[in-house]
Amino acid sequence: MSQVFSEETHRNLLARIPQCTGREISDWLRTVDEGPALRFEEKVSWLRHEYDLAYGHAKAIIHEYDLRRAARKLR
Repeated sequence: MSQVFSEETHRNLLARIPQCTGREISDWLRTVDEGPALRFEEKVSWLRHEYDLAYGHAKAIIHEYDLRRAARKLR
């Protein structure tokens, strides 16, 4: 997992994703979970090309996915 944005930028991007894409973050995270098992940048590229997302939005979604997955492993 890599830090891709400052925490504030990451939160701001996540807040705008539903308005920009018409889908909630939870929907995007489920899409990533059900998608192919790829490395970070490969997942970003997959989201961008498969769903026509902006680079920043795709990267924020994958980063959030990785953060939440890591948090689940710590429990």
